[in-house]
Formats: sequence, C-alpha cells, structure tokens
Amino acid sequence: MSETRKGKNPSPPDPIRVTGPQEQALLDALDAVEQAEAFVKAKYQTEFYRRATDLFENDEGLEFVRRQAHRFDSGGVFHTGPWEHPERLLPELVGGGLRAEGQYPSIEILSELRVLSIAAGESDHPNFTAEQAQSFLRTVMGLNLDLLYGSETEESRLRPKVYAQARRLMGMIEKEISAEGLLEQVLDDIDARVAQRPIDVSLTLKMIEQANNIPAGSNPKLVARLDRFLKATGAPTPLAEKAGSPTNYRNLLAKITPHELENEAKVVGKLMSLTGLSSEYHVALLQHVLKNDETDIIAKALDLTEVGKAHLAQFREQVLELMRLTIHPATSGIIYGFQQMLERMLLSRPEVADGLTKLSNLDLCTSAQQVIKKPLPRGSGISANAVIVGGVVAMLGQPLGVGQGNNPTCQGARALSLWSLHDPGYLLQLLTSAVRDDTVEFLFEGIPIFSRDIGGGVAEGKFDLKLDPVSRILVPHLDRVYDEMMRRAALRGEDPHKWVNPALYGRWVPNSLISPFNLINQTVVGYEDFLRLFYATHHPSYDEGHDLVYPNPVGLLITNVHGRFLGYHAVSIQRVAEDDEGKIRVYFFNPNNEGRQNWGKGVEPSVVGHGEVPGESSLPFDHFAAHLYAFHYNQREVGDPDAVPKEIVTEVTTHAKEGWGEAFTWL
Repeated sequence: MSETRKGKNPSPPDPIRVTGPQEQALLDALDAVEQAEAFVKAKYQTEFYRRATDLFENDEGLEFVRRQAHRFDSGGVFHTGPWEHPERLLPELVGGGLRAEGQYPSIEILSELRVLSIAAGESDHPNFTAEQAQSFLRTVMGLNLDLLYGSETEESRLRPKVYAQARRLMGMIEKEISAEGLLEQVLDDIDARVAQRPIDVSLTLKMIEQANNIPAGSNPKLVARLDRFLKATGAPTPLAEKAGSPTNYRNLLAKITPHELENEAKVVGKLMSLTGLSSEYHVALLQHVLKNDETDIIAKALDLTEVGKAHLAQFREQVLELMRLTIHPATSGIIYGFQQMLERMLLSRPEVADGLTKLSNLDLCTSAQQVIKKPLPRGSGISANAVIVGGVVAMLGQPLGVGQGNNPTCQGARALSLWSLHDPGYLLQLLTSAVRDDTVEFLFEGIPIFSRDIGGGVAEGKFDLKLDPVSRILVPHLDRVYDEMMRRAALRGEDPHKWVNPALYGRWVPNSLISPFNLINQTVVGYEDFLRLFYATHHPSYDEGHDLVYPNPVGLLITNVHGRFLGYHAVSIQRVAEDDEGKIRVYFFNPNNEGRQNWGKGVEPSVVGHGEVPGESSLPFDHFAAHLYAFHYNQREVGDPDAVPKEIVTEVTTHAKEGWGEAFTWL
C-alpha cells in the first residue's frame, strides 16, 4: 500500500474519458445537483445516486465515480442529509450503511469516495483534514475486515450485489490508504479464524499474506504475532530460511544430525498446534522422514500427545502409507487433520481403517476426478485418490471445521460435520458411492432417492467449489436430495424439516419438531409456549437432567447489525454448558465458518474466550433462544415448561419481537 498524497492545496484527479452512456448520465446528474438551488437539491440527488449505483457494478465504473468525488461537497451531493458533514461521521457506522437496504449503500459508497478524495489530497474540507480522512478510512478498514478479505456470511450470500459493491470500495481504499494501525486488527481477526480451526484455510492464508504487507511500525508484540503466522505458513526454522525453498530444505535435512532433525520436527509441530496451519516446508520435512519410516520424528512433527503417539504406533504401517499417499505440497493443509485424526483414535474403528484403504484404491468416475482436482494448480502431480483421501483425513480430524463456503448449503455442511463426529463409517460409505457411482442413496419414508436421478437443489446449479475435497464431492449430491425431500414434505401443514431432518441426517435426530411459524401465512403463533419447551428440553435448570447426547439440528433467524430479519440458517447445537463466568451458554456449530457475526441489539456470537472448543460458536442461552425458530426434541425427555420464569419468557419474547419479529405477524 502506498502513502496518500499530502499537501494543503487540493489537486483534483486527472479526468477519465467518458466511454459510454452510463458515465455521461452520471455527469449530467451531477451537473444537475450542482446547479440546483439548495431548497430543491434533494429532487436531483436521488437521480445522481441511481446513476452512481449503475457504475458501482465494476471497478472501472467505481473509479469513474471516484474521479468526480472532489465535486461532491461543493456540489451538494449530501446536502441536508446525514452524510453532509464528514467531520461528524462515525467509522463504526460505515459497515452498517454499506450493508443497508435501498439506496443507503450507494450513498455510503459515495461518502467514502468523498473521504478518500480528501485523504488523497484531491479535494479539501474546512473541518476535515487529509490526516483525519486517512485515520477515518483506516478505522473503517479495520472494522470491516470481512469486506476487505472476502469472507462469506449468510447476509453476503443473500445479497451478493450489495456485498460485491462494498468489497470493490474496500479494495480501492486499501490500495490508497496507509495501513498504520490496521495490523493489530488484522492479527486479531486471524487469531479468531485460526481458533475455529477450519479445514479450508484459503482465506486465512490470504489474510496472512496481506498482513505481511502492512507496516508494523515499532511494536515488537505485533511483529512477533505476525512472525508466528509467517513461520507456520512459510519457512518455520532458521534452517528452512537458509534453504530458501522447500526443495533445498529437504536436501539440507539429509545432511543434519538426528538431534537437529528432531529439533526441526518439534518446531514445525508446535507451530502447527498453535495455529492449525502448515506449509510446504512442513511437507518437505515429513516427506524426508517418511523415506526412513522414522515414526518418532513423525510424532514430533505432528506434535502428538501420548494418546496420539500410541495410536500412531499401533497403526504405524497404515498411517505411513496414508501420509505417503496424501501429503504433498498442494495439500499441506491436511497435516493438522492427521494430528487430530490420530488424537481421536479413529483408525481403531474398522469401518474407518478399511474405508480409507478402499478409497485409496478406488476407480473414481470421471466427474468426481474433475471436481476433486479442479482447484489444484496445473501440473501438481497428485492423484485424485490422494486428494480425496487427504480430504477425508482432514474432515475426520476437524469435524467442526466443515464450511459451506459461498453456497446456501448449510444443511449439507451440517450433515458432514455430524457424520464426521458420530458415524465416520457412514460418511465414508456415502463418499465412496459418490466418487465411484456419481450418486448417493437415501430413503425417505421407505422410498429410495438417488441423487443422480434428480435435479434442482438449493444451490440451483451455481455451486462454488472453493471448499474442502469431501464437501466438493458430497454437498451437491446432498443438496439435491435435501431439496427433493423438502419438496415431498412441503404441503403437510407443518415445517417440512420435521420429516426431512431425521431422513437426511439419521437416527440421531428426534422425530418431534416444534416451530411457532405458520409457513403458509408467515405468522408467529404460540411463541411463548415454544420458548418454554426449548428451555424445558435444553436448559440445565429446567430440563431435569436430559442433557444433549448428539448434536441437535435447529433453525435460526439471522438478523443484520441493525437487528433486522435477513433469513433462515441451519446450525447444530453441540452442547449447553456453563462458561467460566457461570453463565449458561449454547455452544453450536455454524457451517459458515465465521461465527463472529453481529446480529444487532447486543447479540454477537463468539468463537473464543467463553469455553468454546475449536469450531464452536456460542451465545448466552437467552440470546440464542431469541433467534431460534425450530428445534427437534424427544417427547420423553422434557422437563417442566411451567417452571421457566415468566420474566425470562417475556424478556426473550420482547427481544425477538423488536428484532426479526418486525418482519412477521404475531398472533
């Protein structure tokens, strides 16, 4: 990033040649705003906002609008509106404006372009200096890292156009504004992401790469924090730095003493445990020791506990065979999965050990091979079997690290997570069918459904393959099956998930489901009874000891930062427990791999700091209950709903009505 230009005299940017009718229409609309008398400017502002919005759909259009930003204040683009005085703007409100409804995102983008113009010395303002503008925009970047680095949420999937425009703007700001003060916020975000231990770490790696381009100043703590991530994803030791490349590193490893090799393994293993991340240097070290079957060194390179070491020793030959097959420069991310799979002692389950062997030697269908290898760099030299087996290792090791990516397929990701935790043999059975036969089979009320025989799906054919290998293969099949089940159960007068979830996920899901929603007329009925039943089946103070044994798939109502309804989302309650402060919390699996969203009105799920295990999100029980719209329960395991205090029910009901509830009719 370059420093912005400084100087007292504004220097308007060089004009961009008008290339089409949209650009000319914008200039005409801006002229009209400038020439209008103050009392009628509002009449012309709306047309200007509309013309600007048309140009925000690509980088060239955004740049054209930006070149006019030096005229915005003098011309009255923000006259009498909330954005009129830049010195009064609050950076913490920018994100909400960029994500708002109607014309507000467009006005917010125009406002930031005006601030960027001031920061770059292209225009000036009597009450807002270039330095203040630069500081303002740095804070905006730090508060909107999801826009800066492209992570996906429920809202971004539902409103792709608005988010694309906002990200385009943030990219422009990042290129032009000094990032002083931003590094700490980026590192905090990286810390929170690695705490969740996602399988797909592509976004994390991108953020680390970007963080390395942000000046750290003279803060040694920030330098040390960044260095840990750079070492985990790059050269982890002085010897690796000296080597300069993974290939040279492997050559140097052959020349060092056994003691030195052991130290190298300890360092890379500890870095991986700290961050969940690995690099091609870690791959080079493992490939070197695998040649000599050095199990003790492998255990150190994986930073195994005594449990993991014992499991490695017990299944030594199969582990070494799996590692030789799958560990490759293009698959360095699976090394952490090996550690966790061994710690879970999964190879002691015959269905897992045999399933992995079968998958290693399976003849894969053509479509599966294409999907598996599509994201890999050309000429990577790794087989499709190796990629999919490595993907299984990662998923079995990180069942809560499954993510839906940029797809509306939370139900598929939730299924993979549940099976990885509680029936990995079934997961392998489904995967084998998908990669060999290009289909999976489910029974719905005694009638088989084959995924290859049906079309549709929630993703509607627009499937983003930026996922782990197992998800790339299975989720499209699961998506079609889920959609077909929902179609068959759609006209029964109750939430179709009552029948679909047990059929899709399996025997772990109770057959009873309750929801206060009438899906036909979008009304909320019997909400207080619904809440009382949730407390009586899930809260330890009222459920009479009927704790969860298996994850419970439930439906949440997602809201934006203003507390307004966005849509429905599928998560799984993993457990309900007391945190270190004595507060009862719901710990849940959120398939979007970004559990720190702000749902407005003080509801902000956390991923670390409240007793979460890697991959869990959590909320205080009352906050979670206020966003719940459907859950399964066992009718024989219900406490006393009447024991739930009325004040709790009233408080949660009020929160719901004043948030997502404004979008529905309450009866």
